[in-house]
Amino acid sequence: MRTSNISTDGATESSALVDDNGSEEDYSYEELCQASPRYLQPGGEQLAINELISDGNVVCAEALWDHVTMDDQELGFKAGDVIQVLEASNKDWWWGRNEDKEAWFPASFVRGYIRQCRKHTGMFTVAQLGTIFGNIEEIYKFQRKFLKDLEKQYNKEEPHLSEIGSCFLQHQEGFAIYSEYCNNHPGACLELSNLMKQGKYRHFFEACRLLQQMIDIAIDGFLLTPVQKICKYPLQLAELLKYTTQEHSDYNNIKAAYETMKNVACLINERKRKLESIDKIARWQVSIVGWEGLNILDRSSELIHSGELTKITKQGKSQQRTFFLFDHQLVFCKKDLLRRDMLYYKGRIDMDEMELMDIEDGRDKDYNINVKNAFKIINKSTDEVYLFCAKKQEDKGRWLQACADERRRVQEDKEMGMEISESQKKLAMLNAQKPGHGKSKGYNGCSLPPPHQSLHPIHQRHITVPTSIPQQQVFALAEPKRKPSLFWHTFNKLTPFKK
Repeated sequence: MRTSNISTDGATESSALVDDNGSEEDYSYEELCQASPRYLQPGGEQLAINELISDGNVVCAEALWDHVTMDDQELGFKAGDVIQVLEASNKDWWWGRNEDKEAWFPASFVRGYIRQCRKHTGMFTVAQLGTIFGNIEEIYKFQRKFLKDLEKQYNKEEPHLSEIGSCFLQHQEGFAIYSEYCNNHPGACLELSNLMKQGKYRHFFEACRLLQQMIDIAIDGFLLTPVQKICKYPLQLAELLKYTTQEHSDYNNIKAAYETMKNVACLINERKRKLESIDKIARWQVSIVGWEGLNILDRSSELIHSGELTKITKQGKSQQRTFFLFDHQLVFCKKDLLRRDMLYYKGRIDMDEMELMDIEDGRDKDYNINVKNAFKIINKSTDEVYLFCAKKQEDKGRWLQACADERRRVQEDKEMGMEISESQKKLAMLNAQKPGHGKSKGYNGCSLPPPHQSLHPIHQRHITVPTSIPQQQVFALAEPKRKPSLFWHTFNKLTPFKK
């Protein structure tokens, strides 16, 4: 809430500090403490409001959040409504009047951090605010709509007859916005950690919390809440499904909602994994000698397979090359004769225009040579043909499967809208080119490939949800915790590069 008071003669005053010209001005935490130290102690704003009421002033509060309630003893209101505060002796619940009704309302319905940070342009740049808060306001708007629809499905008189499953199904696409927030969260933690090294930022965030009467959790705890929330929906739906009989009218919808929210969590996890992958791919590219053309990240985000093949030219010349199959492209390099860990860039093949052909052992009619363990990649537009031979039949089988996997993953990424932003790609390349990463003097960097992304098809990539969870554990999950979320333990944790 934003509070103001109306004196007995009808003049309106702001509860914020006012300068000599009568305009509202923002002050630092230290200045606020000097002006009114006791108001910045725990319960300080509550004390100030009670004193204003006791002196005969009319104190009003501006709601920044909707408060939707089914309890007759609580005051419902919408964001922007002005509520007269009649009594504020309780730190969590105040008594107030909105229109013709008097009732209790939550004092903590505020949005203190973002609003205050935006006002202090000298402390926070636009980029910093984007890093710290991400798209949390979009999540807030989505959750307001989701909550309203959820409450419509709640049967107040007979809760056991409530039907909430359809609400999750209706909003399943909206939950995708959590992906951006979860991917941004590690960067937010890093930015906050750097800022908190300075006393003025620690004081500022604590002042925001105290002035807005927020519970005793640091800002990083609040920012972790959306990450925890999206991971807990499958757990809570699993528990609800466990205690819902198959005869219940909502059983099928709850079951479908459970699968849907598992897929949502899986999709977010997949995007997180890709972001981790591009850093390693960028370092791999920097280690390649004589790289030409576009950066690998301009079109690709994961390595699917790698190994040695013999590439045969139209003239029948054999070339031993090391191949790296990424999504959308196949890169081939030549090993240094003396330093076998050093790779020289030799070219790439666009896989989007290619089709795969298995070749039987024997004489190839196109190349007029005998081949073994061979396969071809043919350009569908230009009819250009690439002939490859593997050392063993097993190696050939792995390459054929990898090429099929590459096409499948490209299609899945397209269907899921899986994209890495240009800014994230550029950042990965910049980090890879810094001293100590990738290629160093004498090209002594790592030329081993980034780890392969050996994953099941996307419909099989579900998180594992326990079949039984104590009820108190499920509902305790909503409380923000300071410990890092287990969310970030991805299915296939990528291993670091090795020289």
